[in-house]
Amino acid sequence: MAKARVLIVGAGIGGLTAALALIRRGYAIQVFEQAPELTELGAGVQISPNGSRILRALGLGDELARIGIEPGIVDLRLWNTGARWKMMEHGANTRERYGSPHYTIHRADLQTMLKAAVLRAAPSSICVNSRCVGIAQSVRGVALTLEGGLCVTGDVLIGADGIHSTVRQALFGRDTPEFTGFMAWRGLCPAAKLQPALMRHGGWIAPASHIFHYPVRNRELLNVIAVVERRDWRHESWTDRGTHEEWLGDFPGWHEDARAMIAAVETPYKWALVVRWPLPRWSVANATLLGDACHSTLPFLAQGAAMSIEDACILARCLDACDDIETALQRYEAARIDRTRRIVLAAVAQKDRLHGDSLKDPNTAKRHVDEKWSAASVEELYDGIYGYDALNVTI
Repeated sequence: MAKARVLIVGAGIGGLTAALALIRRGYAIQVFEQAPELTELGAGVQISPNGSRILRALGLGDELARIGIEPGIVDLRLWNTGARWKMMEHGANTRERYGSPHYTIHRADLQTMLKAAVLRAAPSSICVNSRCVGIAQSVRGVALTLEGGLCVTGDVLIGADGIHSTVRQALFGRDTPEFTGFMAWRGLCPAAKLQPALMRHGGWIAPASHIFHYPVRNRELLNVIAVVERRDWRHESWTDRGTHEEWLGDFPGWHEDARAMIAAVETPYKWALVVRWPLPRWSVANATLLGDACHSTLPFLAQGAAMSIEDACILARCLDACDDIETALQRYEAARIDRTRRIVLAAVAQKDRLHGDSLKDPNTAKRHVDEKWSAASVEELYDGIYGYDALNVTI
């Protein structure tokens, strides 16, 4: 039986991983990306063991190790005093416990690696400046209409086009995202502007805000993400710029180390944190969704990229294991919906670990850390996340 022709909307991490996983199984794929080119996005991303084991299985282990950084001990610090606790330990401990490394990576480096791997295997398979404006299905398969009127046909359509997914809206109508009451700041700090002791993987907790940071790009840059309770900014975009003054104004009274990181950020960006509750289904006939298009998650567990990589792996396995496409997509959903729903909800619940009134006072902060961040509770949470093996889980 001939392999299905697969159309993928979106050349992000999930879409490119799906493309590569399918190419490795002999599928003909085309990827359509609305941007005029795959340009560098100034942000970091974490690829935990549940994601890295898939990329290594796709033959990218050496490149992943070259562009990624394996953290060691991850510190947790108190917002005003800088008191320090051990949150978790990666490095050799993660390799031994989960069988694959944990990496922090510049998002553009990861996307470039995936793009190059796809094009090595299937030259000309990525089409940029190709915005999806409509889809249609028939007994003959799926048809994708691009801006400008070009129509492309295939057997399967994968919507990997992010939180504002055109494919999701075509399949299921407009969604109803809910504002969480939080907004996030992000930016990259040149190492030259920071004390060497700050160039590490760590987090800060406070009554109604938190910061996480980690090095990327051969430790030349520090990626910083800071979340604050704030209801006046509700625009959900990764490209809205803010100012250092505004960012520092959201973190008054914070320890000088935290404020030094904020001040050293080259370009501050801000975005509203919005939650979309898990969908009950992802597929209609021969079209389905992947990654943020169907289960966008708050950044509190750093699992957005890894979830899209898991989706790509499972979807490729299901298509390869089934004789008909609709059955394959049903099995894909069955294997993934509960897993991703749990991650989405766990990310929402993580707020109670990161924030709390007891963190106002250093005298009560230790009790919060002892209760919320005990070694046993941290291991239980991350064993369930990092221990998942998409390469071998039942489909």
